[in-house]
Amino acid sequence: MAEKVLIFDTTLRDGEQSPGASLNKQEKLIIARQLAKLNVDIIEAGFPVSSNDDFEAVKQIAMQIKGPVICGLARTIKKDIDRTWEAVKYSDKPRIHVFVATSKIHMDKKLKKTEQEIIEMIKEMIAYAKSLCPDIEFSPEDASRTDAGFMIKAIETAIKSGATTINIPDTVGYAEPEEFGKRIKLVLEKLKDLIIKKNVVISVHCHNDLGNAVANSLAAVRAGARQVECTINGIGERAGNCALEEVVMNLETRKDYFNLETNINIKEIFKTSKIVSELTNLEVQRNKAIVGRNAFAHEAGIHQHGMIKDKSTYEIMVPEDVGWLGESFVIGKHSGKNAIEKILKENGYDFEEAKIREITKKLKELADIKKDILKKDILEIANNLNKKTG
Repeated sequence: MAEKVLIFDTTLRDGEQSPGASLNKQEKLIIARQLAKLNVDIIEAGFPVSSNDDFEAVKQIAMQIKGPVICGLARTIKKDIDRTWEAVKYSDKPRIHVFVATSKIHMDKKLKKTEQEIIEMIKEMIAYAKSLCPDIEFSPEDASRTDAGFMIKAIETAIKSGATTINIPDTVGYAEPEEFGKRIKLVLEKLKDLIIKKNVVISVHCHNDLGNAVANSLAAVRAGARQVECTINGIGERAGNCALEEVVMNLETRKDYFNLETNINIKEIFKTSKIVSELTNLEVQRNKAIVGRNAFAHEAGIHQHGMIKDKSTYEIMVPEDVGWLGESFVIGKHSGKNAIEKILKENGYDFEEAKIREITKKLKELADIKKDILKKDILEIANNLNKKTG
């Protein structure tokens, strides 16, 4: 039986930090309900100390959403941890996620703390969080730019203080896949006995500044990480986060390569994408993998001909499996007569080949003028041709 990769969804926390994507309490609840239907393992519902509204949203999600672990974020500060616990404690499965920066640039410029001071903060605050909640996650912020030896020391301290999930974040999207995979492998090798003894899950949280968020997350999974932190549609600060739908469908489609599974109900992927897009007012780019308008659309005549013969010629996933709704065939200047004939037959027309060629020619001429050719355009040309020859 294949091992499981846990899916930690941070759409409501990191995703909501996208400029212009602010969500109110009711909108967060709508998305949280859909995330539960999607069957994510963990919902990071917010950063409770950041505002009263965020606190109330996390609290309501903890009270109302059943199934996933409900998690809140906190700095290594007692008031943050207290506020987070006050919000998540209503959940059947609460989690406190504690973080502190560990890279030299963050420690020197932002926190103005020494390595020893950071270690003491981790030791004290993880232990305090553990006294409130049995499920504690720790993140050494900006881990991919942190000295490897110090990162290991910080993680070891967190585990000994009570953390059972260790998240390695590529906070600024700096890492490259091979490099990031090696960093995960290093953690698993250096702390192997402690990780096994304490039954610790190694997680990753990757940003997309260089476009590597999904690739880095998958490299980490190959190296042994068993939790991936991601967002619907890849939304998040700056260039966004690792896209949930892309990681999940890589693991699903390439089981032969990864030999891993998730608990995700993939039929809910497209619906979840639409809900998040509508509520955040962040449009999904047309060519976005898995959930974009063009993800399963084919315009080129050669591709359309292959699809008519056998869909697997140009589709490695079944659109219906992810709940995708849309036209598989897009008619444009690159389309051939095979696709147009198929559409005509589906709508009750049975033309001879010469007429199909004529309709195809007229549609290509229209495509030079009009970017989007709709089904009604095809049928209108067909009807006009019928009148002329009728």
